[in-house]
Amino acid sequence: MREVERITEQHARAFSGPAWAGPAVFEALRGVRAPRAAARPFAEGHTIWEIVLHVAAWEDVVRRRLRGEPFAPTPAQDWPPVRVVSAVAWRRALALLGRRHGALQEAIADLTEEHLEERAAGESYTVYFMVHGAVQHALYHAGQMALLRKARLG
Repeated sequence: MREVERITEQHARAFSGPAWAGPAVFEALRGVRAPRAAARPFAEGHTIWEIVLHVAAWEDVVRRRLRGEPFAPTPAQDWPPVRVVSAVAWRRALALLGRRHGALQEAIADLTEEHLEERAAGESYTVYFMVHGAVQHALYHAGQMALLRKARLG
């Protein structure tokens, strides 16, 4: 198996499972409804919904950098605000995450082994480091979402 295939598989597992150390992103989100996703059990913490939008943003950042665009998100792009809390808006947020994950999944699968050793667009690190970071980022936030699901509200 080529390294690109291994990374592609790990990226898929980070979202759909099985992940080695806990729930994957989509597993952590299974059954979460809009009110729970928007709940803020910790005053200074992010909500599940905010984390979903953040992960979706970074799936897109990495994809754009793989295309050669030295993209750096603004704070509002990094942590997009939740403007409307409704079942429809929540489904849209989940669909956005799914689309962005799928687009990055394809971009990773299209990489060559040689591309892995190149510098990521606009960064001091390699593409290899960045795509592994995308996997780690997703799993880190999957763990946060799993804990937020368990948090007592009120």
